[in-house]
Formats: sequence, structure tokens, C-alpha cells
Amino acid sequence: MTVTGRCLCGAVSYKIDSPPLLVRTCWCRLCQTIGAGSATVNAVFPSAAFAVTGEFNTYTSTADSGNIMHRRFCPRCGTHVFGGSEARPDIVVVRVKTLDEPENAKPAMTIWTSRAPSWASIDSRLPTFEAQPPPPPRG
Repeated sequence: MTVTGRCLCGAVSYKIDSPPLLVRTCWCRLCQTIGAGSATVNAVFPSAAFAVTGEFNTYTSTADSGNIMHRRFCPRCGTHVFGGSEARPDIVVVRVKTLDEPENAKPAMTIWTSRAPSWASIDSRLPTFEAQPPPPPRG
């Protein structure tokens, strides 16, 4: 399976030669900020299968889990495209909104529900975690 995607303006694009290891909706406070007040949907892939084209900027921050995160975005249009954790350099986390075919990345869980506002729409058909669940298997 080959997965492709890009930022809004197309200056940053990627190709991933692997299906996602995991797809999840995240309600942590940083994801809410990135998602303009809502959750983000993120697909986890093995970093060895990920290739990016174009220049991107990096914003480094500490996630609610305590992990140091490097969030990559397009300097031209500002789209958050992908990121990773110093704790798990073997995986890359891609924003599903940037996939060319987002239908192929359906969430399997919702995480950080303890940070979600009372009005959040959380799919009751999916398993939920109040905080960070165990990591996906190493890719």
C-alpha cells in the first residue's frame, strides 16, 4: 500500500510505502490548538517508510504525555503535515487531513478524552482513553 498526501498549497508532499499502524483521534490541548478547537485525526506510520518532498518548518513542544514533539508544517501555507516524538523516532504521525485519500485512515480510537471540552463530539463506537494509551507496535 502506498499512501500520499500534501499540504494545502502543495509545497510539502509525502509518500509512505506502508499502511498505517494506527489511526486515532486526539483531544490533547495541543491537538485542539492545531485543530482550531476540535480534535485532530492522526495516522501513525513507520518512519522508515516515509519520504517527504519540499521544505518544512518545525515547531518543538512538550506534549501532554510529556514527550518532546517535533511538529512539521509548511512555511508557505501553514498546514501542519506530520510530526514525531523523540521517544519514538521509529514512527511518524501524519495529519489525516493532509492525506490524498483520507477515507483510508479511519480512526480506531479516541485519546485524551479527559482534555476534551464538554461539547466535544466523541464517537461512542470507538474505544476511548482519558490520556495517552500504550504506543503502537514498533514499525
